[in-house]
Amino acid sequence: MLNTQIPHNESTKNANGQRGTLSLVSEPSPIETNSLDFELPSDLEAGEPPEAKGLRRDEVRMMVSRGQEVAHAEFRDLPDFLEPGDVLIVNTSGTMNAALQAERADGQEVEVHLSTRLPGGLWVVELRLPSDDVTEPFFHAGAGETLSLTDGGTLTLHAPYGVVHGERVRLWLSSLSLPLPPDEYLSRHGSPIRYGYVKEGWPSSYYQTVYATETGSAEMPSAGRAFTPELITNLVARGVHVAPLLLHTGVASLEEDEPPYEEFYRVPPGTARLANMAHAAGRRVIAIGTTVIRALETVTGDDGIVHPGEGWTNVYITPEWGIRAADGMLTGLHEPRSSHLAMLEALAGRNLLDIAYAAALKEGYLWHEFGDLHLIL
Repeated sequence: MLNTQIPHNESTKNANGQRGTLSLVSEPSPIETNSLDFELPSDLEAGEPPEAKGLRRDEVRMMVSRGQEVAHAEFRDLPDFLEPGDVLIVNTSGTMNAALQAERADGQEVEVHLSTRLPGGLWVVELRLPSDDVTEPFFHAGAGETLSLTDGGTLTLHAPYGVVHGERVRLWLSSLSLPLPPDEYLSRHGSPIRYGYVKEGWPSSYYQTVYATETGSAEMPSAGRAFTPELITNLVARGVHVAPLLLHTGVASLEEDEPPYEEFYRVPPGTARLANMAHAAGRRVIAIGTTVIRALETVTGDDGIVHPGEGWTNVYITPEWGIRAADGMLTGLHEPRSSHLAMLEALAGRNLLDIAYAAALKEGYLWHEFGDLHLIL
């Protein structure tokens, strides 16, 4: 198995011939993007899960893009668009209760969003300021500051992480001192991260996919949320393969056109083998979410062969990079100028992406983690 866990700022060339720097404390540069820009009406932001409206998870809508055409269906119709021998690759990362209440030394209350657990007991965190039952980015903390957490825990900020815009530090390299193991502490005292479009706090079970096996994502890998055990059984019975990988996603609220940050991934040998066998047999590999694409592209060579591996990826998928590992993707609907849109353009092309998003806006599809889905073939 290819292992790309390496020390800070050590350059490596992996088994598929790609060279890159996988630094645990990254300093990505701002990017320029021509990603799709549009106005997203607030009434198309899904503020509650479909279960709150009496629907099953798999009763959300699904837009299907292929060629230059767009069709409309429900997600439970997914088997109708697949063929025996196709391989669906899912991200089995579970969602942490990554939001914690904290207090600064002067008594000011803030919310801490845990983004990424790094080696050596370090964490990447974002500080947010509560405001009218939502939170906004908080930029006024300082290196060396220690915040108090519930039940005697503390969080110490060590240094800015990633892009710094003047004095606006959004992410911090930090360490936690907790009275319990982190997973147990978060289970007791944390809650799922939510943003302003979600007006009500929902149980953490609403932020988990049915196939999650290992907790570690700050925000839900939401493309797979609509799967149910019954639907997976139906797919397998029709000869569609379902294969796992792992990528722990960090906070997705990137600003100032920042590229995605480094994330931990693991692609098992069996998943790599299934993907390669599908391509050899002329079948399709369908990635369930942008996180799956990122992990697969990290371990795929220029010849299109997928290798097993694990480590930290700083791969940023653009049309210039291209996509070699997957023939399709199931994903949610992404915000204007999101870095994810560059990945979608790499797969679908800009023209089809323009057509699809115009159709989604016209037909009233719902955005975000509790919203509708987009199948690109």
